[in-house]
Amino acid sequence: MALCPEKNSWPELVGAKGEEAAERIEEENPKIHAIVVLDGSIVTMDYRCSRVWVWVNKHGHVVRVPRRG
Repeated sequence: MALCPEKNSWPELVGAKGEEAAERIEEENPKIHAIVVLDGSIVTMDYRCSRVWVWVNKHGHVVRVPRRG
């Protein structure tokens, strides 16, 4: 059984605008809080099924596959 039973990653959002990616993730699963962060930023390392980090570059585009955690 998976730690988080629903969809866990969104590879199709790489290259999208960060805010739009976060909105799409939250629309797909209202239990998730998608947080846009600048790539290289320090974030908490605790794992949460209700959180997705949306890593963006300085232009605001998604640079890593958004994943739960």
